[in-house]
Amino acid sequence: WPWFLLPALVSPVVVGLRMDFSMLLEPLGFVKVLQWLLAIFAFATCGGFRGETALLVSCKGVVNKTITAAFAYPFRLNTAVFSAPDPQGCGGTWTDAHLTGDFSSSAQFFVTLAALVFLYCITALVLYIGYYHVYQQNNKFPLADLAISVLTAFLWLVSAFIWAKALADIKASTGAGIIPGIETCKAPGTTCLFLSVTSMGVLNVSVVFGLVNMILWAGNVWLIYKDTNLHNQWNRIYESP
Repeated sequence: WPWFLLPALVSPVVVGLRMDFSMLLEPLGFVKVLQWLLAIFAFATCGGFRGETALLVSCKGVVNKTITAAFAYPFRLNTAVFSAPDPQGCGGTWTDAHLTGDFSSSAQFFVTLAALVFLYCITALVLYIGYYHVYQQNNKFPLADLAISVLTAFLWLVSAFIWAKALADIKASTGAGIIPGIETCKAPGTTCLFLSVTSMGVLNVSVVFGLVNMILWAGNVWLIYKDTNLHNQWNRIYESP
């Protein structure tokens, strides 16, 4: 029986539909497409990262053995472990060593915001392309769009700086400075040398995308503001004698 109700539910929405893809060439629609794309890039560059830190270990019965600790989004580094370089655990002197730090809250905040912005941009584009006449006739839509844009610009600013700080800490927690903090490397007859860490250039790019998103959303506030009654009221006050 639900199939019989579906046309009745969908028809009011379809009746008001007026497809106009030319809106994508207008500043309001074009900027929304850019925001949609940049949200994808921010999500992908941060959420898709995988890396590892490598050490060169020498201990009882082992010479210059490479060991690695793999890490990835959401960057809970305290779960990344350097396992023993040999089955005997360096003659019983080796205990598994972990990286330090949990940066998941900062990374997840950044990625979650990008995902929500992605979904909102799709919704807004559907409204612009199919129901722009409704958008113009009801001032509540531009006002809601304006409020969301202001909030989103602020959240991009906050998340970008929080993620940039977390990224700096991630680099410190996976770089050459980790050696003094690994107790196992201090065991008699054991030496550890830092070998390498995966390049984090793509994570640097994710921070840039966050800042660009903030600038784009802040600029979009003016475009939406011009479609609200607030702009028209201000013009009438300015032009009145």
